Amino acid sequence: MVSPILLIAVPLGLAFAIPVLGLASKRVPRYVPVIAMLFNLVVSVSLLPHALKAPIVVRTAGWAPPYSIHLVAGPLGVLLSSLIALIGLLVAVYGIDYIREGAKVKYQILYILMLVGATGVVLTGDIFNLFVFFEVLCISSYALVAYRGDSTGVEAGAKYLIQGAIGSGLVLIGIGLVYGTFGTLTMADIAANVSSVGSFRLFVSLAFLITGFGVEAAIFPLNGWLPDAHSSAPSSISAILSGIAIKAGLYAIARVVYTVYGASSILPFLAVLGIVTLLIGEMCAFGQEDIKRLLAFSSIGQMGLILFALALASATGISGAVFLIVSHGLAKALLFLASGYMIYRTGSRDISSLNGIGKRMPIMSLCFTVGAFSLIGLPPFVGFASKFTIVRAVLGTGSTFFITLLAIGLIGTVIEGAYFLRIVQGFYFKPAPEDSPEQTEGKVPFSALVPVGLLAVLILTIGLFPGIVGRVLGPAADDLLDRTAYVQHVMGD
Repeated sequence: MVSPILLIAVPLGLAFAIPVLGLASKRVPRYVPVIAMLFNLVVSVSLLPHALKAPIVVRTAGWAPPYSIHLVAGPLGVLLSSLIALIGLLVAVYGIDYIREGAKVKYQILYILMLVGATGVVLTGDIFNLFVFFEVLCISSYALVAYRGDSTGVEAGAKYLIQGAIGSGLVLIGIGLVYGTFGTLTMADIAANVSSVGSFRLFVSLAFLITGFGVEAAIFPLNGWLPDAHSSAPSSISAILSGIAIKAGLYAIARVVYTVYGASSILPFLAVLGIVTLLIGEMCAFGQEDIKRLLAFSSIGQMGLILFALALASATGISGAVFLIVSHGLAKALLFLASGYMIYRTGSRDISSLNGIGKRMPIMSLCFTVGAFSLIGLPPFVGFASKFTIVRAVLGTGSTFFITLLAIGLIGTVIEGAYFLRIVQGFYFKPAPEDSPEQTEGKVPFSALVPVGLLAVLILTIGLFPGIVGRVLGPAADDLLDRTAYVQHVMGD
């Protein structure tokens, strides 16, 4: 069995080797992210059977927790690292020809660092290194949002930087309070001793951590940065930000709430916050005329639904949340990648400029439609299976509170269906604008068609055969819910 630490060490080494490789050939650096993410995908998938049996704990320098800096590759972490590597690989292939201008070497380095940060977040067992990897992810994201160097991108990157820095500061304050209280940074060690500390001290540190991580997770009212950042970034980066980056923030919240604190009393508040985030995101998306801003606001809504599912505190609810993370990651990456070349060909991000594009770019339009239908939750796509799991989990609670919240949340799904069906209708049943330039499908490079097509196939395949992911969902949910087992595996007691 290979060590999970390679998921961080190898891509990190490749990232810093890019400038040297660029001296040998200017074409080589564009393929390095593909190699790095292919390696991570192979390693993550190979680790999954071992993680399903028992979490893999990597201890550095031979020191046992709580004295070591260590990784914990459990079912949830390895599943998410596989998702990060898969989407990262497909987007890296897409970016081979899509990224044509700017400092390409810096783009490739930052791209790998962003994905390394996300991988570290889902694998670390140390709360301070959770912050460190989170910062690697965020700082890379700030720079990539402003990669094009235009005024819109720089402004969006600056907004993201300011709000992200505030969030990071809050996380660091929370970690400082935790260390001052427990004298350790190992999440398992904190979890083992959390019951010995007064509730007020725990609440203060937890509030800082949830608020700080909530900025990156785009939870209302901390999501002001997201629409500008996701719409201004190159479409390849928008796909990673919506498909991967904001999920890292949600994962951090879930890990802290469930594993570290066992804070069940805060879950009803998070459930309400999730539904509010869902409704606000979907209502804002409905009024957009810019396709990328619409997709960005749609991501806010979906993050709200995932947060609501995480707050159910049941195995089925957590399974549904993780399933939705997978389905949304695939669908939103597909939508941003497909729309990227639509925008490139039409020269506009206005939704009206995409009218009639179904005849001129049939493959991209079809793949976009698959992603949209999956997000809405239509069968037989994977979005239906994930949302159905959440509905089943809510009904299984028998709680009037959660059932009422779900009924309110269904309004958001109706709104989501309305604006996506409007876009798809324009693709196939509305004439193209008179000033629209002539386009041919052949203008889309093969390096873009392959990842977009594979994402569409995955969405349909997992939707038809949800057991592909389903067998991992139960252990992934237990990874969060069973604090005692987590502590025993990490601490060795």
